[in-house]
Amino acid sequence: MQHLDLRVVRRALAWLRDGRTLWLATVLSTYGSSPREPGAWLAATRDGDHVGSLSGGCVEEDFLERLGQGDFDTPVRRVRYGAGDGVDYPAPSLPCGGVLDVLVERFAPDQAALAHFSALEAALEGRKPLIRRVDLDTGTLSLTQDDGLGDRVVLVDGNGEASAQLRVGPAARLLLAGVSPVAVACAQFAVGLGFEVIVCDPREGMLESFIDELGGASGNIEKVATLPSRFIAEGGCHAATAVVALTHDPRIDDLAMIEAVRSEAFYIGVMGSLQTSRARAERLSRSGGLSDDEIARIHMPIGLNLGSKTPAEIALAVMADIVRVRRGKDRHAL
Repeated sequence: MQHLDLRVVRRALAWLRDGRTLWLATVLSTYGSSPREPGAWLAATRDGDHVGSLSGGCVEEDFLERLGQGDFDTPVRRVRYGAGDGVDYPAPSLPCGGVLDVLVERFAPDQAALAHFSALEAALEGRKPLIRRVDLDTGTLSLTQDDGLGDRVVLVDGNGEASAQLRVGPAARLLLAGVSPVAVACAQFAVGLGFEVIVCDPREGMLESFIDELGGASGNIEKVATLPSRFIAEGGCHAATAVVALTHDPRIDDLAMIEAVRSEAFYIGVMGSLQTSRARAERLSRSGGLSDDEIARIHMPIGLNLGSKTPAEIALAVMADIVRVRRGKDRHAL
């Protein structure tokens, strides 16, 4: 599954290699109703070629019109769409009534720009996530390694510094280790949340039943007929992957946990009661050879304690916990 950010970066690289100047617009913050979250990208050339999205269309139209008129020729510029102060120049109000702050950067087709976008492409393809730091006064850029967790955009304004720190990494991936009613509900939630979803199960007929349960939504999900542990061991996880085992079958769940803790996955969880989880921890230590630190990486029992009973409620608790961790929120801060 190729998500929009990767399409933006690859198109930008193609333009740079063709010797074309491009502009990268990034949503810095939103207030009120907004169709795109902070960190969303749109790349464009002066003649109107563009890829990506900042809103439902109204912002893009104004941006492309102004770009064609010769605006945005400075290395960096901030624009506010909607009501409020602090605009760089007057911009139209949004039909939804929200407010959108946008960072606009200009990139000439030189080696520095090619190297920068090549590094972004590598991060989006699943290698080390990055923080992209942009000086809001000069447009000076830097890239540093990141764990990929936390808000996509952090604005720093103080002590003589005004910068945007922008997280760049692969699309969040949900790896479902085995098929179950809870896994079906998790897949449904995850697709709506924008996750890349992969389900692994070696048991005959289980993937077919999974497809039947999902109906039309199954086309958005990759199905792999193998042991989840094998898929993980062969490189199926990157730093933006959540691995969840929801089958109650130790032959699938335990093996998946043993391999998952050796990966870069940001979330690893397995379903079971407190008693079951204690027994599993002992089993993973004794038979699986996992250390205390490795076992501590596993969320068990999995998910937020919502008092869930049904498969859909359990799936909601699981996906809420995954989003919490991905956004860098402490459980006690909820």
